[in-house]
Amino acid sequence: MLMPLALAVSLVFADAPAAEAAASPATPAAEAPAEAPAADASTAPAPEGAPTDDYRFVAWCYGVLEGYLDLHDQVMPEVTRIESTWRRPGSKLSDDLKVYADQQRQGHADLKRFQAALTAAEKASLRPINVEGAEALKRGRSVWNAGPEITKARLAQEWMSWTLPARCPATASSLEKRAKLMGASLQANAEADAPAPAAQAPETHKN
Repeated sequence: MLMPLALAVSLVFADAPAAEAAASPATPAAEAPAEAPAADASTAPAPEGAPTDDYRFVAWCYGVLEGYLDLHDQVMPEVTRIESTWRRPGSKLSDDLKVYADQQRQGHADLKRFQAALTAAEKASLRPINVEGAEALKRGRSVWNAGPEITKARLAQEWMSWTLPARCPATASSLEKRAKLMGASLQANAEADAPAPAAQAPETHKN
């Protein structure tokens, strides 16, 4: 079942900082509190329905992003109609449509990043985990399974509202880094445990 529109919209803003009130007076520099450290996006709560462990979560991210990208050609006629009908004052339709093209390019780059992280984790794992990854990926794609009751306009609106959770690329980066370190450690241990080559007996020469 397709995610409710409210959930899709909430994902758009889940990682955005709260807006400051425009009427609030600026705090003098001398009295300004120390800036809080930036939150680590990889520790943000997982979206509803997503796995919580890093490997399966990144696989889920791959699936939901792939599903989003694959819908592009299907929804763009309706997206164009919506953008053409409800115009913001002073805005250009071409500029708004370009945003979706930019999102496609960024999305394909993110897929490559996720694939690299998943591959590194699978190589570093002591047991086969790719089946779990495939299941999580399928689970992510299912977010975009629209039933017959979902109209083209509704699907387009949800597609327009959705954005990739910031936790996805952050978790992929940390997963790949840890996996590569673990893989290097496993390789070093294997080399240390390998038996030394047998010493060759000196050749004897017969007179």
